[in-house]
Amino acid sequence: MERKIHAWRIEEREIKRQESRRGRRHAYVSLTPERTALIVVDMVPFFVEENEYTYGIVPNISRLADSLRAAGGTVAWVLPGVTEPTPVAEEFFGPEQARVFAHSGGEGSLRQRVWREFAVHDEDLIVEKTATSAFFPGRSPLPELLRERGIDTVVVTGTVTNVCSEASARDASTLGYRVIFVADGNSARRDEDHNATLYTIYRTYGDVRSTDDVLELVQGA
Repeated sequence: MERKIHAWRIEEREIKRQESRRGRRHAYVSLTPERTALIVVDMVPFFVEENEYTYGIVPNISRLADSLRAAGGTVAWVLPGVTEPTPVAEEFFGPEQARVFAHSGGEGSLRQRVWREFAVHDEDLIVEKTATSAFFPGRSPLPELLRERGIDTVVVTGTVTNVCSEASARDASTLGYRVIFVADGNSARRDEDHNATLYTIYRTYGDVRSTDDVLELVQGA
């Protein structure tokens, strides 16, 4: 399968709006690696194997994980929780599709369910979520685990950009985290869907940066 990266963009008018408000393009111009977590959302075979854009972001996520881990930061792999579909999900998606989504996390141990090209380290966090958001209270242990590590900044990557990645970024912002959303480290089905989320995040919930930008922040450049 070919690796593809979205042709991502944020409109110049939105950049100028933010510059007029805060005097700079980016909300966060530095980070402390020890207080930063890379959040990798739903990078499991069910999603990676069906979308060239999701397959395409694997190398960028790996680069971010290696760099942040080496600098003393946290890498958190967030997987879809394997559950039985709820009556509401069956009504909304239809019984068959609801069951497909409820089992999209795959089989085996949590570590085995992460996409095979990633190197998961013993010090990494691996958790499940039972909602679209990795930060929704009561639906994932992630927020408490991050609090225990003193995390104040989250770098959001994964899939799908406009569903679980966006939901996670929104809730992380609501919980008071500094949110950095990686433009070429998230994937959707179309550029239009992807870029709509970038606009929403950049305007209201967090910063939007490229992989190279985040690597520079991690390395203190």
